[in-house]
Amino acid sequence: MIVEEIMNTTVFSLQPSDTIKDAVQLLKKERIRHLPITNSAGEVIGLVTERDIKNALPSSLLKIHDEDIFYQPLENIMTKNIIVGHPLDFVEEIALIFYEQRIGCLPIVSAGKLVGIVTGTDLLYNYIELTGANKPSSLIEIRVPDVVGILFEVTKVFHKHRVSVLSVLVYPDKELDNMKILSIRVKIMNPLSIIEDLRKEGFDVLWPNMPGMNL
Repeated sequence: MIVEEIMNTTVFSLQPSDTIKDAVQLLKKERIRHLPITNSAGEVIGLVTERDIKNALPSSLLKIHDEDIFYQPLENIMTKNIIVGHPLDFVEEIALIFYEQRIGCLPIVSAGKLVGIVTGTDLLYNYIELTGANKPSSLIEIRVPDVVGILFEVTKVFHKHRVSVLSVLVYPDKELDNMKILSIRVKIMNPLSIIEDLRKEGFDVLWPNMPGMNL
């Protein structure tokens, strides 16, 4: 999946000459936390976040308030030389940038112009959609040997029950180096018969694994 498919194309931005007050009003009105700062040509030259503004404003506990601070230009508080993405970047690559750089948003640029924005919330919801967790479903986790063709063998059971598979995630087994964990979300609310057949085929079902389910 590419960034173009998940980015917000309605992007609110300000220019460096706009004031902190302008930013406060826009953030509040649109209920957002990030504002790309662009020049007159629409090129991204900085970023102002809700945290930047809070750090710039005097504490509400102080008795003396300098109202002039609200009229400071955003160029005084914006982060410069920011990281940007492209609409054709892969979502997983963007997610890695979020993790490694510890950022909360990424302006998306094409032909030098701001065309969208991706936030941490967008990435989280994208993950939820990809896994199918937002749909009526059940999650089954299976420990399997790390060998070629094992996924095919597991999915035979699901095919037998004519159950739609919404997603399959594969991750290492923390206890056994030669094993993997398959996290499979299926479009069914009662997977007991599937679990029974998986165990009959010799697969180690880790979840669901509650009292009375060791069939």
